[in-house]
Amino acid sequence: TSSPQQRFTLIPMQFFLVSGELVQSCGHIIPESPVLALGSNFTALCVLNESCLDFGNIYASQIIWKIKNRVVPKEQYREINRTVSSVTFNDTSSLATPLTCNILADGQIEQNIYGITVTVGLPPEKPKNLSCIVHQVSKLTYPMNCTWNPGRHTFLDTHFRLKYRWLQENFPDCIPKDVNNSCTITEVQFFVNMKVWVEAANALGKAESDPLILDPIEIVKPLPPHNLSVNSGVLPTVLKLSWENRISAAVMKLKFNIRYRIMGDTNWMQVPPEDTASPRTSFSVQGLRPYTEYVFSIRCMKEDGVGYWSDWSEEKTGVTTEDKPSKGPPIWRIIDVSHSPPSWSVHLMWKALEPFEANGVILQYEVTVRAKSSLSSPPEKYSVNTTNLTLKMPNGTYEVTVVARNKVGASPPSVLLIPANNSKAPVKNVRTLPKDGKLWVGWTAPNSYVLKYVIEWCLVSNSSDCIIEWQNEPGNVQGTYLKGDIKPFKCYLITVYPLYADGQGSGQSVKAYLQQDRPSKGPTVQTKKVGKAEAVLTWNHLTVDEQNGFIRSYTIFYKTIDGNETAVTVDPSKTEYTLSSLASDTLYTVRMMAYTDEGGRSGPDFTFTTQKFGKGEIEAIVVPVCLAFLLIVLLGVLFCFNKRDLIKKHIWPIVPDPSKSNIAQWSPQVPAKHNFSSKDQMYPEGSFTDVSVVEIEADDKKSFSEQDLKPFDLLKKEKSTSEGHSSGIGGSSCMSSPRQSVSDSDEGETTQNTSSTVQYSTVVLNGYRDQTPVQVFSRSESTQPLLDSEERSEDHHAGGGDSTTQRQQYFKQNGVQGETNTDRPCFERMKQITSANEGDTIGFAQLQISGQCSQLLGLGLEKNSQEAAVSDVVQASTEGQTVGPEIVEGNTPSVDEMPKSYLPQTVRQGGYMPQ
Repeated sequence: TSSPQQRFTLIPMQFFLVSGELVQSCGHIIPESPVLALGSNFTALCVLNESCLDFGNIYASQIIWKIKNRVVPKEQYREINRTVSSVTFNDTSSLATPLTCNILADGQIEQNIYGITVTVGLPPEKPKNLSCIVHQVSKLTYPMNCTWNPGRHTFLDTHFRLKYRWLQENFPDCIPKDVNNSCTITEVQFFVNMKVWVEAANALGKAESDPLILDPIEIVKPLPPHNLSVNSGVLPTVLKLSWENRISAAVMKLKFNIRYRIMGDTNWMQVPPEDTASPRTSFSVQGLRPYTEYVFSIRCMKEDGVGYWSDWSEEKTGVTTEDKPSKGPPIWRIIDVSHSPPSWSVHLMWKALEPFEANGVILQYEVTVRAKSSLSSPPEKYSVNTTNLTLKMPNGTYEVTVVARNKVGASPPSVLLIPANNSKAPVKNVRTLPKDGKLWVGWTAPNSYVLKYVIEWCLVSNSSDCIIEWQNEPGNVQGTYLKGDIKPFKCYLITVYPLYADGQGSGQSVKAYLQQDRPSKGPTVQTKKVGKAEAVLTWNHLTVDEQNGFIRSYTIFYKTIDGNETAVTVDPSKTEYTLSSLASDTLYTVRMMAYTDEGGRSGPDFTFTTQKFGKGEIEAIVVPVCLAFLLIVLLGVLFCFNKRDLIKKHIWPIVPDPSKSNIAQWSPQVPAKHNFSSKDQMYPEGSFTDVSVVEIEADDKKSFSEQDLKPFDLLKKEKSTSEGHSSGIGGSSCMSSPRQSVSDSDEGETTQNTSSTVQYSTVVLNGYRDQTPVQVFSRSESTQPLLDSEERSEDHHAGGGDSTTQRQQYFKQNGVQGETNTDRPCFERMKQITSANEGDTIGFAQLQISGQCSQLLGLGLEKNSQEAAVSDVVQASTEGQTVGPEIVEGNTPSVDEMPKSYLPQTVRQGGYMPQ
């Protein structure tokens, strides 16, 4: 709080007392903006003004020191009196800008009193390595440039000055402009010693270098010679150089350096220095290659070697003249023996000479072929412009000579011996090694003296043929670098041949890579065979272009959907592998990796499912089942064959065809005068209402043979079905009363009760429903059995009283025995067996047929093959023979043994006619 006339105002870095127009600081720091040596001690004092003490109620004990807004520890404070406070720093390395003096005013508000900027640095070091050089700019201008080492960085503004003087004469200092370690003096005087030194100064001190005393002529760097020219000389190995010097010989005598190189080469060659150590303006360079382009450059310096070499002059080129080739072209051959055994196809090839070997332009090659077996025959000569020649020659040994010719002359001959066979010792242990971006090939020499070696190589690729490249090497070496364009990641087939004076050794080959890489792709695996617990995997080798290196191994990875992956390592020569111990009926995923020395690459995934059953398991199940099935079928067939009659009866019984019945053509009650024709319809449809079967006794047992008694067996077999049958067809009632059947008698009874049956039909005309029927009797000729369903249902309702007399009458007249069938529907059979007191009489059975069944029977039934036999029996009975009780005594057939059939009958018009 202050009055309007006096108040404190806080502004950055200062605390002021304002009174009217007077502005007065409340304190200051001593020293003011000091420059301090790095690492030294430093003490600062904050002094408060007396005018602010009482007014602001502030004291030195309230002062707070800060470095860049960071409070200095109070241990470094010291209160000198009530107005002065000091702070001490033992190491200025931690001191930063600004350093401020602050105070806590009323209300504990921190106010800034004063602040200073502190500069920390190092004093300059003594400059070192002072050196000077005089550069020739022109024939009269020689400025001197001096350089030195300024020393460590001082963190302060340091100024350097180059000072020099001649004898007792001083010159203005040279002040560097751009850098602190170089300065150029524009005017110097030759042949006078000069003193040169460097002075460095900053806020913390000064330093001077050691003085340098020298004559400027001894440190001159002259300009290089100019106007250099190159001319060819008389000899093909000499070129003549000439130039101009740009410094006066009166000022300085010079010596020279001459360098040269072949065009396209980066290596320089130099003329011996002693040959150019005297002042001159021309020189002839000797020992050059003929017909070769060279590049030349020249430089100079003071003759005594004191001073500096000039820069190299501009480059000039020159070409030497031609000379005859220095050597013959390297020659090799490829022999093709596949065409015809007695002759060879020899492809000769040679390399073009290098420029330093050709010594000019090769115009042609001369090839001479001489047979070693016939030295007297003239050789064959060929002149070609190319570097190959194909010849067809007989098998044998030949000497081939190749000469290269230019306009100057011919080269020495190159000789190649083509032997009949490679019988000489080969090299051993051929090996390769990538080195320095080249492919080195080494071998072990044979024990014999080798004239030279031929190294063949070609790029192995699937997309192109192996184009052979080759080179010759002297016989005293056992290793060399291939000189062709060898590419990385490519496979090369390298072959080494030793050549002797009288033949050659067989070639030894090896495959090599300049640099290997991972395969371009992985193998594609497939299954060849899959079993229950194993799977045979197969794959193809990667092509040479895909390998990118030597395949060292294969690894097969396989796993189930939820299982861990299993790895198997396979030899690289294999193309098939069997996985074992697999789970049955399980889906597996398999992939394969191929590895080179640089790593591996995986192929695509392949899935397969193992089988549920192993080999032979299905057969072990199927074969017994099939055999059991076949056995059951066989037994069933045999059973059916033995029971074929029973099966036929129940499954497909013989059903009578009413349309073939002749019942409509016969009736015993109609006079013969009717004379119905078989083609005429005697009775209208539906007029037959009742059919009866009459049983007749046999009185004389001797009158029947054993065969004649067979029909009687049927009667006893029908014991259960012969009683109480009533017609169920058309709703007609039975016309006869029930009688006891023969089969009802006891087993002890004699055969006098045995009776035979004859089938009769009672035909009622116009008796349908409410009409009054007219009965007409006709005899049925049907040989087919009646339907079983109708007959069985009516067995217990058969009547018999009146029908007995009819049967006896019928037997006496015709001697026919009848037969009933329980399988015949729509009929009701009635049987009667007479007692022993009745004598020769036999019970009768009557079958009645409804009107509807009579209609069906009117259609006519077909005859049976048994009609003839039954006819004989009937004829015998008409002669008045009867069957007595003694006939069947002890021989009466049982009910079950009596066959179920109907005796065949013949229908006659107008009466009963025996068959």
